[in-house]
Amino acid sequence: MTAMKKSITCLIVIMTLMLVNLSGCGGLHNHQVSAGQVDHVQTQGTYHYFLSVLLRHEGKLEQAIEELTKAYEADPQSSYLATELISLYAQKGDFNNAIVQGEEFLSKHADHVELHLIMGGLYLNIREYSKAIREHKKVIELDPKNLIAHLYLGIIYAEEKRFDKAEDILKKMLTIDSENIMGIYYYGKVLEKMKRFDEAEKMFKKAMSLNPYFEMALFNLAALYEKQEKLDKAIEVYRSYLAIDPTRLNLRVRTGELLIKKKKYEEAEQEFREVLKIDPDNRDIKVALGLLYLDMKKFDLAVAEFSAILKQNVLDDKVRYLLASTYEQKKEHALAIDEYSSIAVSSDLYVSARIRAAMLLKNEGKIIPAIDLIRKAIKKKNDQIIFYLFVSTLYEEAGDNAASENMLKEGLKMAPKSTDLHYALGVLYDKTNRFSESIETLQKILEFDPDNAETLNFIGYSYAVRGIHLDEAEKMILRALKIKPENPYFLDSLGWVYFKKNQMDNAEKYLKEALELLPDEVEIIEHMGDLYVKQNKIKEAGDLYEKALKIDPQNLPLQKKLENLFKKKQ
Repeated sequence: MTAMKKSITCLIVIMTLMLVNLSGCGGLHNHQVSAGQVDHVQTQGTYHYFLSVLLRHEGKLEQAIEELTKAYEADPQSSYLATELISLYAQKGDFNNAIVQGEEFLSKHADHVELHLIMGGLYLNIREYSKAIREHKKVIELDPKNLIAHLYLGIIYAEEKRFDKAEDILKKMLTIDSENIMGIYYYGKVLEKMKRFDEAEKMFKKAMSLNPYFEMALFNLAALYEKQEKLDKAIEVYRSYLAIDPTRLNLRVRTGELLIKKKKYEEAEQEFREVLKIDPDNRDIKVALGLLYLDMKKFDLAVAEFSAILKQNVLDDKVRYLLASTYEQKKEHALAIDEYSSIAVSSDLYVSARIRAAMLLKNEGKIIPAIDLIRKAIKKKNDQIIFYLFVSTLYEEAGDNAASENMLKEGLKMAPKSTDLHYALGVLYDKTNRFSESIETLQKILEFDPDNAETLNFIGYSYAVRGIHLDEAEKMILRALKIKPENPYFLDSLGWVYFKKNQMDNAEKYLKEALELLPDEVEIIEHMGDLYVKQNKIKEAGDLYEKALKIDPQNLPLQKKLENLFKKKQ
């Protein structure tokens, strides 16, 4: 639900209750009965009316409705009893019966302003906007200066994104009462939606000038500044309120967050410290301080904050993860691995923590311990595809392709329709010169995911590299490009298909597009160079090969191509 919808719903409930209070009854929260109210009730219904009041006071709404219905039946012309009955249904949450009761009364008293207003509020509650508009327009027709009807109409029009109409009705409202704070506030909201930010700012400021404690206007003004990246002004708004009420911790926290965005770290730290003076056990602020110290590269202070929280609650896995991350940034990898490894299997962070720990081991050249760590994690949580993929890459890096293959197959037993696992296995087969098995594995993906663009491209490019099934390759890559039309790798693949089909104009078109999108990709540069060689543009080809070798100087096949090109020039 949007913020606008939340505020609208809140306002509807408040104002519906207020309307019932205005109807002459005691309202939903006040069940005292005055002598004046008794005058509204005919003698034969008095007993049932008083009994309904008592039952309502006791919270027995169903019985209260029954008694009030009897009172209303005794005097069906009583607008007071009608509104009381409607309010009871609304209090019970039975808006349908409230509406039925209201429509019945309005069929006899079509010009009853108060009932039209209540009905409009009820229709607004159930989001039947056209009927709510009808009722509020009727109120304005009968009572042109009715502020609530104007406000409701403005809110409904804004909700329907009919901002011109919302602006028109709210402007009319403010000509009736130029200092109506809700009218000013919602007019500001409408102006903001219309992106007339300067005017919206004036409205929110005006609302706050009428009531400095009016938080909806304050939050919207600050949010308006944030939206425009006027962070200093947003901070100023929050601080102006904090000057009035320094205990508002949420405003102080937001001020600190904005100060961090402005890289005013010391000021942000001070705001968070002010919060802790009032609420010394606020875990979230302590976490925010730890993160602030991380941003400031004050790792020891971050460690101190996170460690202090963990002393209070050793099971706080989110903080333990942050502590591990801090150690990782401090290059204290052994401590980081210990903390990552301490995160419980039941935690949402378990998978990520194990991967991070294994990555640290891998980066230190400890591939076998990294493999052991993840394999132990699989025994505890065997439904995580990322574990199988990660261990497979570790085995491959260790030069054990058979173990890598077995790991992927083990994962596929658990998740037989995993696109990622099939794709990784297909790529592994391709790398190990098992072409037919690679294609067979990748084709399985297309059985349950026929529009998988990466798979379509991989198969198509595999055909193109070998110069086989080129028509099929072209079709597959074109399908991939239909799904992802600006993917430079797909464009390169299609260009290479046309190169193999000896359609050089088409090849050049797509290879150039790919190179424009990814100018430093060695393989694309090389393909473009190969095309120029084919077109006998020797200088252009040489320039591209040299560019590619600057990016990848250990590329031996590319070095050989450049040497052969020099020989051709001689």
